[in-house]
Amino acid sequence: MSDKISIMLISGKREQLQMAAMVASVGAVSGNEVTVFLSMNALQFFTKGCDLKAEADGPMGALLEEKNAPGFMELFQSAVELGDAKIFPCSMAVDILELSQDKLEEFVSEPLGLTKFLDEASAGQVWTF
Repeated sequence: MSDKISIMLISGKREQLQMAAMVASVGAVSGNEVTVFLSMNALQFFTKGCDLKAEADGPMGALLEEKNAPGFMELFQSAVELGDAKIFPCSMAVDILELSQDKLEEFVSEPLGLTKFLDEASAGQVWTF
């Protein structure tokens, strides 16, 4: 198995955000190098003070909340703090949303372009959510 995991996260749906966070956190604490690329509808959840609630796409999303499963933001933060994970916002999405680095969560790195992400992702597993 490759020791590099790249995750492209574009969904704003609870189940997909959760699964991406689970792959990132388990991958990172298992010793893999993990890169998460945030874009489209996912990026908004990684801004400081975001009070948006990820909409459930189906019954599992509602159960995740009902059963108090660890939230996707907590899992992403753990992936960065406890393993070798880096979370990058898409430079185009950052420009479109007019976000500066100080508006993003502390564990989110500087913006990264899609070309660079794809180049780096070519050496390992790639997951899209």
